[in-house]
Amino acid sequence: MKTHMKTPEILKLLSSIVLDAASCGISEIVKLCFEHYPELTWNKSFIEEVMKKVVNQRHVELFRLLNAPGTIPLLTNEMRKDLMEVVLKWSRKCLPRDVSGAPFLMQRELQWFKVSLSYIFTTHLCFLFIFTLIGIHYFSEEDEDSYWDKFVRNRSELLEEAGQWMKETSSSCSLVSTLIITVAFAAAFTVPGGNDGSTGIPIFLKRSSFMVFAVADALALFSSVTATLMFLAILTSRYGAEDFLNSLPTKMILGLTFLFLSLAFMLVAFGSALTIVLSEQLKWIYIPITFLAAIPVVLFALLHLPLYFEMVESTYWPRLYRPLKLWE
Repeated sequence: MKTHMKTPEILKLLSSIVLDAASCGISEIVKLCFEHYPELTWNKSFIEEVMKKVVNQRHVELFRLLNAPGTIPLLTNEMRKDLMEVVLKWSRKCLPRDVSGAPFLMQRELQWFKVSLSYIFTTHLCFLFIFTLIGIHYFSEEDEDSYWDKFVRNRSELLEEAGQWMKETSSSCSLVSTLIITVAFAAAFTVPGGNDGSTGIPIFLKRSSFMVFAVADALALFSSVTATLMFLAILTSRYGAEDFLNSLPTKMILGLTFLFLSLAFMLVAFGSALTIVLSEQLKWIYIPITFLAAIPVVLFALLHLPLYFEMVESTYWPRLYRPLKLWE
């Protein structure tokens, strides 16, 4: 015997499914239910419960889905304050899986705080910076100060871990960049093949491989000096909570970028120097040199590029600020 469920019964069943999916971070199920039954978004109390689960568990993809224009009804001021209280809570039991390291976790928490404090719960997230500039908020300055104090206080341990991670990483990287500076500086005055005894001009000056060596060595020196300055700027920072949103990640990204460039230029300079010295005896020497130089490049791409791209995306184009369209 076939039984047909009425619309209220279907909506009640789907509501429980959506809540369970939202708690587990399964955005596909939530999207499917909302697409076929948009009536679910009309229930403000249900939407409030879903939003609380999403924000409490820090599910970025679900937040992007729910915060798209026209997805959910306008939220009341009371609901916004409730959601802000959820954001202020901190628990290591719901750590995001796509965040590596304490600084990026602190950055993600700051992004959650920023989007919760701004006008974005009723407007497209692309207008976040506009509303921030012109000062449109739903909370008073006293509320913002109290929220910020509570936010920092609840994450004091995380803030300390993030600062320690930044210091240790910057110290290690600055040591590497300093060694590259020393090697590149010395290589500029001990050129391959030596200098002419009477004029002091390099013997292989007219060779194209020598020009490659000279340019690569100079670029390695300048890049490593810039990287060292960036890491020193991190080491001398005050490590305030707000610095982990843009300031410190930007310095770390620039420092790592110039450090990677200096390593690459150093490999080029070393390879060209070997080519100059050995090319007279071994015409094919550039083949193994190119092959061996490609090994650290491949290792870098496999080991460091994912984390590097994550840092860049999280700092300059965070997914939390990019809503997903539910209905085309």
